[in-house]
Amino acid sequence: MDRPESSKAPIFTTMGCRLNAYETEAMKDLAARAGVEDAVVINTCAVTAEAVRKAGQEIRRLRRENPTAKIIVTGCAAQTDPKRFSDMEEVDLVIGNTEKMQPETWKGMAPDLIGATEPVQVDDIMSVTETAGHLIDGFGSRSRAYVQVQNGCDHRCTFCIIPFGRGNSRSVPAGVVVEQIRRLVDRGYEEVVLTGVDLTSWGADLPAQPKLGDLVMRILKLVPDLKRLRISSIDSIEVDENLMQAIATEKRLMPHLHLSLQHGDDLILKRMKRRHLRDDAIRFAEEARRLRPDMTFGADIIAGFPTETEAMFENSLKLVEECDLTWLHVFPYSPRPGTPAARMPQVNGRAIKARAARLRAAGDLAAQAHLAAQVGRTHRVLMESPHMGRTEHFAEVDFASDQPEGRIVEATITGVSGTRLIA
Repeated sequence: MDRPESSKAPIFTTMGCRLNAYETEAMKDLAARAGVEDAVVINTCAVTAEAVRKAGQEIRRLRRENPTAKIIVTGCAAQTDPKRFSDMEEVDLVIGNTEKMQPETWKGMAPDLIGATEPVQVDDIMSVTETAGHLIDGFGSRSRAYVQVQNGCDHRCTFCIIPFGRGNSRSVPAGVVVEQIRRLVDRGYEEVVLTGVDLTSWGADLPAQPKLGDLVMRILKLVPDLKRLRISSIDSIEVDENLMQAIATEKRLMPHLHLSLQHGDDLILKRMKRRHLRDDAIRFAEEARRLRPDMTFGADIIAGFPTETEAMFENSLKLVEECDLTWLHVFPYSPRPGTPAARMPQVNGRAIKARAARLRAAGDLAAQAHLAAQVGRTHRVLMESPHMGRTEHFAEVDFASDQPEGRIVEATITGVSGTRLIA
């Protein structure tokens, strides 16, 4: 949570993904321009039932700590279930994912949130056809900037409610993206991360339907001073030829990809309504490593999806080794009302918890093996603070002496401490 210096300035707290964090920074700017005061803004997540429950907890906590402030709830949970939050006595205003990015919304709140302000401002997200991009020149640290290039999702995975929080897929035109990255580089950022809800669908709604690989190649060509370009989560089945070429030939494209795999069993993947099978995932990982031998992978995997047997779960566990995954994000399945998976036969909660723990343990072993293999090697490390930075493969590195924050330094790895390398 960020608390500005002025006691009257809004307080913002973010739950969930990097895209939410990006949008929180945009909201800070919009609220400041509108002169909004004495408000607390909670940007919620809806990816799991637990995320929605935690949003309620956070709202109650923030109300206790800020008894006189106006409580404003937004984000995916607010978009998908506005009544849940408007019914909370702690909440003064609920605004949707489209409304939160519009200057008019914030102008209507200032200087007084009472009066004509509608308590619920959530329109049909499916009617939105453009990603308004309130452009912000970096956030989070002085080292790495995040650029939203896409929003929404056209797919309907049976476990996922996010399309109903984000709407259909919309792309930011390449020229707009390139110009923003140029500004970020001019401001001294050495690494830019492309973010979106379904990043590999970028371009499908634009003239000529360019692909994500086209955007990556264009950025690297037109912004030659950008030292590092990183891609956030991708759907490997949708990766295009130009992106594979960039992986093979562009050293400024970081050798770390986070894959939206979700499971390792073909029948479960079909029941999830995913677009790939396990062999597709394995082939992609092998090909990407052939083109870029030092490539590392993160992955999202769900444990305990409805109808998952022990044998099906074992296929997910094997995928950690078969795709040589390094960084796992493990999600214990929780039913989301309104999704097809919520109506399927559910797995016992204790089994879900145990399987998630086994997946996390496999992920921890894989990460430790990767870290141990780095000892004695020299890495280029982007410093996020005077004492901590990240390698090109996204491993954290601790330094004993101060380094220039926001700069890339060369360092020889001397050891491992917990989940971090030592230099």
